[in-house]
Amino acid sequence: MLAALAAVLIELPALAFGVDVTSSHIPGGLEIVDTVVQDAAFVVAAVFFAQLGGRTVRAWQFGLRPPRTGWKRAAGLVVLLFFVFLIFSVIWGSAFHAEKDKLLEQLGTGESTDLLVLSAALTCVIAPICEEFLFRGYIFTALRNWHGTWPAAIITGLAFGGVHVGSAPVIDLVPLAGLGFGLCVLYRYTGSLYACIVAHSLNNSIAFGSLEGWRWPSVLVLLLSAFAAIGLIALGLIRAGVITPERSAAGPGAFGVSSGG
Repeated sequence: MLAALAAVLIELPALAFGVDVTSSHIPGGLEIVDTVVQDAAFVVAAVFFAQLGGRTVRAWQFGLRPPRTGWKRAAGLVVLLFFVFLIFSVIWGSAFHAEKDKLLEQLGTGESTDLLVLSAALTCVIAPICEEFLFRGYIFTALRNWHGTWPAAIITGLAFGGVHVGSAPVIDLVPLAGLGFGLCVLYRYTGSLYACIVAHSLNNSIAFGSLEGWRWPSVLVLLLSAFAAIGLIALGLIRAGVITPERSAAGPGAFGVSSGG
């Protein structure tokens, strides 16, 4: 609802200036802004619902904390998840002849360098951070505290696939739901949203480069740039006091994060 309302507020001025936003093709720049607003709404909604009832919430309760497995093992789990998802996607796509994703065309990556850079930032940095904050940091955590890991992972995975309706081909929604499930499992074993954000960014960066027809050196530059941007954002939030060290236990009425089952 927040995203829809904000999109109307963004697109009405554009309409007043004669920009065609009534057809099926929204200009790439507006599509990017609309999507950024949607991603921001994910974070706002997660924080809003987590603090209902007077609960005190902190960034670490959404998983913004170092992996309890250690960074090296977490990196190995990220790579493992990516390759499992890649193999499944290739098999699925070959079996059902998946059509090419048109999201980047909607974002206008072929229209200008500026839109290409902004689309890359949105797809490889902003979307992984905001989507992981909502789906793994809040929804999966809340459902896991309610009914355990596996039901929570299945429901969250289905919701993650469903939210991509309209931005991805229908046939790709099943692999995306599978990725959503796998990211929940990754979060369960690492205890860190950072691992999920990195895995999400890894997938999106390689997919972005593939859809753009880039060679591997260019994809690698994109991937490293995305990781660096995510790291700088995390560092900035730590310096600003938004991300704080984890307490040993959540206080009374806090949102909390279960480390078990």
